[in-house]
Amino acid sequence: MSTEIGRLGVWCWLDAYTAPEAAAFARQIEAWGYSALWIPEAVGRDPFSFISYLSAETEKLVLATGIANIYARDAMTLKAIHKTISELAPGRFVMGLGVSHEHLVSKVRGHDYKKPLTTMRNHLDALDSALYMGANPKEDAPIVLAALRDRMLGLAAERTHGAHPYFVPPEHTAHAREVMGPDAWLCPEQMVLRETDPTKARQVARANMQVYVGLPNYQNNLRQFGYGDADFADGGSDRLVDAIVAWGDEQAIASRIQAHRDAGANHVCIQPFKADGTPGPDLNLLEALAPTP
Repeated sequence: MSTEIGRLGVWCWLDAYTAPEAAAFARQIEAWGYSALWIPEAVGRDPFSFISYLSAETEKLVLATGIANIYARDAMTLKAIHKTISELAPGRFVMGLGVSHEHLVSKVRGHDYKKPLTTMRNHLDALDSALYMGANPKEDAPIVLAALRDRMLGLAAERTHGAHPYFVPPEHTAHAREVMGPDAWLCPEQMVLRETDPTKARQVARANMQVYVGLPNYQNNLRQFGYGDADFADGGSDRLVDAIVAWGDEQAIASRIQAHRDAGANHVCIQPFKADGTPGPDLNLLEALAPTP
């Protein structure tokens, strides 16, 4: 497989950027030495169309969906997308897939949210057998799954190149590596914030965590690491905030990234929050944490 995911990437919402602004951002993190840019999907741009655009605007940056919702496309459409971008951006595309969350699937998209593991397994089966009669790429891009709990992690290791866990501490990374074995890709996301004042840091962190901390998928995953109802109340306990968001100076943040690596991560993608709480990535922090000058 020619795709090299590298050791450090960036996870970022790009919907607030115009297309040229997003391309400039991608070129900048590429110049700083980041190996991959992970693009989420919710209620904004189509991530696959945008990845095709960004691949033409960059030279070597790997572009990954983190994560594309399998309820949004049937298996035949997804296979066509996978083959097409594998051809357009050889060695530079990773297709991350996930079952999303019940409220987004049922209330926002209007689909029936079914058992996550069975749904994902069936979707992968359908993807394998889907008809595709276009030109084949020289090599299919790797696929990873949004996996948190043991059975989905096992499916990711068995059927795809690995897992892209989100909203997890390094303890989860260590557990995931044990479950998945030594060979599968393990690419956790890590929220980061350069702010050394605990009160200010936790205030900004809670504001960015609020959309996730109440979701059952994340709560159920974190419970196995000792977190309970009190940790999920009022925007998250200090203990939970500190576990999910790496805040402090550059050394403290770098230490958290290294903790994921020590726990078995192949690749860590960082989501940099601004210390003043305004939307968008902290470009100064990205420059400071860049793998190369």
